[in-house]
Amino acid sequence: MVKAVFPGSFDPPTYGHLNIIDRARGIFEELYVVVAVNRQKSGLFSPEERFALLQDLLSPYKNVSVHLCDTLIVNFARSHGCRVLVRGVRSVPDFSYEFELSIMNKGLDPWIETIFMPTDPKYFVLRSSAIKELASFDGDLSAMVPPNVAAALREKSKVIGPGEQST
Repeated sequence: MVKAVFPGSFDPPTYGHLNIIDRARGIFEELYVVVAVNRQKSGLFSPEERFALLQDLLSPYKNVSVHLCDTLIVNFARSHGCRVLVRGVRSVPDFSYEFELSIMNKGLDPWIETIFMPTDPKYFVLRSSAIKELASFDGDLSAMVPPNVAAALREKSKVIGPGEQST
């Protein structure tokens, strides 16, 4: 039984994330989707809001669970008996960043492997910063994020204001 972790900030969850989750859940017996809490960054959505959005989106998948994590991801993986970290990549810069992270994680725990999954080409341009910017101008998000995420983005945009980003 191989269990895997798909960590990320998910700020916001996108169709690109869901594509990786859907593909990974078909490969691994269990998939832990982990909202990583980065104490150095504040997102548009709180970790709890991202957790709730993902729980809603992933509830139909019986072998997928959603978790919050404010520790090293290798510690989370180890504590849940997971040997694999799944990382989605869209481009060479993404791969370069993820590759360096995988080397660091391997140094922290040599038992845990990282698997890179290239994004489906139709999600290649989905960047959270662009999605948040588009939402702030009431743009069409239907090809980028699920309806519940689009609604949450629009609600946040009302509070923050057009063109502004939360810090």
